[in-house]
Amino acid sequence: MMNKQWTLIAALIFTLIVAIFAVINVEPVKVDFLFGTAEWPLILVILASVLMGALIIGSAGAFQVMRLKKEVRALRKEERAKKPEAETNLPGSPDPSE
Repeated sequence: MMNKQWTLIAALIFTLIVAIFAVINVEPVKVDFLFGTAEWPLILVILASVLMGALIIGSAGAFQVMRLKKEVRALRKEERAKKPEAETNLPGSPDPSE
């Protein structure tokens, strides 16, 4: 619980710093694309860059979570398959081959 609070506080501080930085830089800048150029306010360039970075990191994190969940499911399935086998081999239990 405490870790989530610190993460939220850090995210809010980062957001505040980016917002202040973006608001200070409002002059228009030339942005070059593959197909042409445009002149945008620097605030939009900064905010778009932060948003794209957040989406990339979020996607990478979501992919990692999905991969780990799949691994946990496979391990649980493997554990369930071994459990009945381990129960039949307990000392004192009747031997199924007899």
